[in-house]
Amino acid sequence: MYSTVVTTLGFFAIVVFAGGLALLLSLTLGAGRSGVVSALSGQEHHPLTWAGVLALVASASSLYLSEIVGLVPCSLCWYQRIAMYPLVVVLGVAVLRRDASAWRYGLPLSVVGLVIAMYHVTIQWQPTLDVGTCATGAPCTGRYLAVFGFISIPTMAGSVFLGVTALMLLLRTLESAAEEVADLDSADDRPLDTTAGAPVAADPEA
Repeated sequence: MYSTVVTTLGFFAIVVFAGGLALLLSLTLGAGRSGVVSALSGQEHHPLTWAGVLALVASASSLYLSEIVGLVPCSLCWYQRIAMYPLVVVLGVAVLRRDASAWRYGLPLSVVGLVIAMYHVTIQWQPTLDVGTCATGAPCTGRYLAVFGFISIPTMAGSVFLGVTALMLLLRTLESAAEEVADLDSADDRPLDTTAGAPVAADPEA
């Protein structure tokens, strides 16, 4: 069972990494951004739910590896857990409340977690770059897993942080697009100055 679970997590990490990277690129490119916004406009609960599921799977997987398999988390692993576990609560509540503005709380956590995971992966491949983060306890430079020869535990965590970050940025983009549409609609609803053909400014004394 252990090998099956670990291999599945490896595939999961690859898919999430590829999806997160593709989404980030789409949000960066003008045409891709427009396509994503038009496809998901008014459907913010979808990316919100996807992000919540990613955080839940990652958290459950970390508990499985430490509490059932018996792998001892290093200091950097704990730091990543500190960033990941609150995402389950924050995004879970947001999903139940359909609160797409939760990206304001989720994005800082996912970005911090992503930075830590990237550093962790870096020192696993180049131990000489370790600045002594894990002076005691389990070594941060060691790799308990190497699924397909390169996917370690922080690699899995980093892929999820990347995916959640991309989804949080997507929610922010959808929110900005909705606000732009609302501003245009508000401008269209204002009465026109029949002589100039422009919206009449609101009277501040009214």
